[in-house]
Amino acid sequence: MSEHTKKPIVPKELLVPFIAATSIFALWGFANDLTNPMVAAFKKVMVLSNKEAYNVQFAFYFGYGVMAIPAALFIRKFSYKSGILLGLALYAIGAVLFYPAALEGSYAYFLISLFVITCGLGFLETTSNPLILSMGDPSTATQRLNLAQSFNPIGSLTGMMVAKFVVLDRILSANYDDSSEIVALGTQKASEIKAHDLDIISTPYIAVGLFVAVVFFIILKTKIPSMVMGEQLSIKESVRRIFKSKTYLAGVIAQMFYVGAQIMCWTAIFQLVEFINENLSDTDKIDGTFWNIAAMILFVLTRFIGTALMKKINPAKMLTYFAIAGGILCVGVMTTTGITSLVCLVLVSVFMSIMFPTIYGLALKDMGEEAKLASSGLIMAIVGGAFLPKLQAAIMDFGDTVNDKEVFGDVISGGITEIHFSFILPAICLLFVAFYGMYAYKVTQRITN
Repeated sequence: MSEHTKKPIVPKELLVPFIAATSIFALWGFANDLTNPMVAAFKKVMVLSNKEAYNVQFAFYFGYGVMAIPAALFIRKFSYKSGILLGLALYAIGAVLFYPAALEGSYAYFLISLFVITCGLGFLETTSNPLILSMGDPSTATQRLNLAQSFNPIGSLTGMMVAKFVVLDRILSANYDDSSEIVALGTQKASEIKAHDLDIISTPYIAVGLFVAVVFFIILKTKIPSMVMGEQLSIKESVRRIFKSKTYLAGVIAQMFYVGAQIMCWTAIFQLVEFINENLSDTDKIDGTFWNIAAMILFVLTRFIGTALMKKINPAKMLTYFAIAGGILCVGVMTTTGITSLVCLVLVSVFMSIMFPTIYGLALKDMGEEAKLASSGLIMAIVGGAFLPKLQAAIMDFGDTVNDKEVFGDVISGGITEIHFSFILPAICLLFVAFYGMYAYKVTQRITN
């Protein structure tokens, strides 16, 4: 038995703070996947194009890019616990801001509320990930983070179900096939529908804001260790050491591409279902939320399985294999139609399952105390979820711009529609992740040997 397998993933003396920190992971999973279906909801309620509706994702994920470095500097000066508390406070404030946003009926106000929520999530992720990495032996750090991150999609599943049963099934605009039908009802009726639906959309955010406030007080009373992992250097010296790491900078880029691929694949489930439903009768139409939930269930199960397999398979190797498989499935989405393309898209989640924590762990390997600052770069990389989906949405809308839904089929790809062709973006992103996995494996092997 190797030394690696003898080490416990979490030492007994750190089990309680590990559980407390891990519970936070579910909270940002809930926010992420409550928000993904809101792209489709806002598109109908506010009468928006795909590109305009995807501003929901832009506002949500842009906050990570803004807040990651301030969060890292904050926890360097204070503590992990202080970072978690500030993150929870911003999360709660942003969620409760949905109430005045709904009263005002302004899309911009909702985007601001989402941005504030994500500033809180930026603090939580910048703080919680390196904290989990530090809670045990460095040789089990990547496995430990995969275990903690396994509870993130449980929150995501909850968010999806709330989006489906509390929001999407109750908004009045869901009773109309197209936003133009609502506009045709007249200004007064359309305004009534909009006001009703915005109230419905805001309800779960306000509720989770109040719940997060309760969690704030629980964490306040919980002892979270400082987990100092060596000498704390000046920021200049820390930055110098961070960029000496052979896996860090490439890891930040890989993380950006991975998050972009994840958000594109999960959000576009709804757009692909909408496209498929155009050719189906009312009785045969399929529900995007159920397919999204199926994708998340597979994601959850495979992350637990992947965490267990890392006892026997090198994490960098596993990352490479999974990224190649995910990329092949994205090509499958591009080159097939109907339910087959949707199944390929859902199966991508199987292979994305271990990517975020594995890239994180490989990039911060042996960082020690510098992980506090280095983690900010990996959290800033989540901004890929803001920009890349907007590019995908622009591809989806391109056919409408030229009034020809088969423009890519006619000009470029022999019959592939825009929505299918748009999956070339996540395929390219996952290809880069595969290259990073191979590179990180070679680096770790050289260090070991």
